[in-house]
Amino acid sequence: MNKQIEKKQNPSDVKRVTSALFNKVSLLIDKGKTNIAVSINNELTLMNWKIGYQIQNEILKSKRASYGKQVVVSLSQKLTDKYGKGWGEKHLRHCLRSAETFSEEQLLYAVRRQLNWTHIKTISYIEDELKRNFYLEMCLLENWSTRQLNDRISSLLYERTAISKKPEKTIKQDLEVLKNEQKLSPDLVFRDPYFLDFLGLKDTYSEKDLESAIIAELQRFILELGNDFAFLARQKRITIDNEDYKIDLLFYHRKLKCLVVIDLKLDRFKAAYKGQMELYLRWLEKYEVVEGENSPIGLILCSDSNKEHIELLRLDESKIKVATYLTELPPVKLLQEKLHKAISIAREKLENSTNDNV
Repeated sequence: MNKQIEKKQNPSDVKRVTSALFNKVSLLIDKGKTNIAVSINNELTLMNWKIGYQIQNEILKSKRASYGKQVVVSLSQKLTDKYGKGWGEKHLRHCLRSAETFSEEQLLYAVRRQLNWTHIKTISYIEDELKRNFYLEMCLLENWSTRQLNDRISSLLYERTAISKKPEKTIKQDLEVLKNEQKLSPDLVFRDPYFLDFLGLKDTYSEKDLESAIIAELQRFILELGNDFAFLARQKRITIDNEDYKIDLLFYHRKLKCLVVIDLKLDRFKAAYKGQMELYLRWLEKYEVVEGENSPIGLILCSDSNKEHIELLRLDESKIKVATYLTELPPVKLLQEKLHKAISIAREKLENSTNDNV
């Protein structure tokens, strides 16, 4: 008589199958939670914008400022009575501001790219439209958290980028290309000045001290450079005509798809620095650039920039950028004044130059 013998399960097999199944189910749960969170955020952001839009329409029916304030206060009280905390006057004003700042199309674009309500609320309070669009597009491109967004705004990132010094028409064009084609121009990447206060350098220090401090604080240095910089080498040795040279710092920028040479200087920019950087860039282009990469870019970091030298050498037209660095930050108000003045002067020069060529 044939008997069916049930195989006794090996405990190790059960453990193995359970472990594999646990990993698969965990992935499904984590993905589900993420999708739910994203869905809730999208609905919350759209709801807040629609509330602001409704309030805006109601207020626009009357041209009295006091009427609008009374409407918001009264509505806040009634909503709080019905739904509890979270519907205060301040929140309703945030909703109103988002509707005043963004069209529904703009909001849907931002939401689809996973910006949350805090992102939208923060960006909506930036008065200048070009600056606002800059932070919106860079936030989407580099996937900033709300904390990173606030840090970038506080550090005057827009004012420190080369794009801010261009004519408005050029800024709009570059931001449109970034938005529609995901193509990043170097003017959106490189800054002036760079804030290196986190290095802890005081009084006198050498170029080696500066370089060593950057390597010790590499993660924070890369955050200051931008999210897409990847560190490759320090003191990279190259040989030309049996003569050795050393590149201070070598990075790669993922979005620009190019090598970036950083040359550190303790003094003001000098004309000779251009030739030195050109030598590095041409060597890298000949021996290091691989298929699909763009030409290398050089960044010369100096204690001061010597504006007229840079203008006469036409460095803005080359693959060489010059920027200053600050190891100690001045008062924010003073820094804002200096940057806004630099932007005004640069734009005026560009516009005059354009008019002269017409």
